[in-house]
Amino acid sequence: MIRSLLAVDGVVAVCHFRDDGALVEGYGRMPDQQLQALARFAHDYKRLVQGNIDQLAMFTGIDGWTPPGGWIVHGVGMTVCGVGNLVCVLENAAGNPSEVMRELAEAARY
Repeated sequence: MIRSLLAVDGVVAVCHFRDDGALVEGYGRMPDQQLQALARFAHDYKRLVQGNIDQLAMFTGIDGWTPPGGWIVHGVGMTVCGVGNLVCVLENAAGNPSEVMRELAEAARY
């Protein structure tokens, strides 16, 4: 199922990871070792975002902050997008992060 995300313009890799950060499946133009590192990074970053969102919700007292819908880390040449336990890497020049996030959100429902 997640392999179809490689058809989205700019996506070079996609991973599904467990709640402990272990790689479940990964596809793309990266060696297995990099896909495993991507899964660990996505797991750790997801937890960091969740902790920050929990604090924001607690201190503001405003509903609607949790759960986070996803996250994006934008770099000079590449962007990493995550929703749930799925993560994609895309080339900035070739892809649209908004489109990738929509596709990730759809795939994360399954």
